[in-house]
Amino acid sequence: MEPIQIDDIVEQLDQEDELFNEFLRRDSMSLEVYRLEAGATDPQDPHTEDEVYYIVTGSAKIRIGDDVHPVEPGDIIFVEREVEHYFFDIESELVTLIFFAPPYGSLAED
Repeated sequence: MEPIQIDDIVEQLDQEDELFNEFLRRDSMSLEVYRLEAGATDPQDPHTEDEVYYIVTGSAKIRIGDDVHPVEPGDIIFVEREVEHYFFDIESELVTLIFFAPPYGSLAED
């Protein structure tokens, strides 16, 4: 597999007017880019998979359960499966790389 540029995935999001794009799926995990504009409301519900966010661009806060943390580029955030979480106070366009394990939606299919 050739290297993937996050900017290319974000450009696809622009063209498709979507919040996320899953660009890699294997039996053990999946990857997607998730983007929220400044001031947006994050529509996420808890997932059935563990996930790790890598903040590529932007600044915001994330609520994970009862905890709140500021996020900025370079931050890595772990969210355990089934835990309520969402971004808020999005000050500038937030682009995240998300690693799901197992792959997103695979446990919901069981």
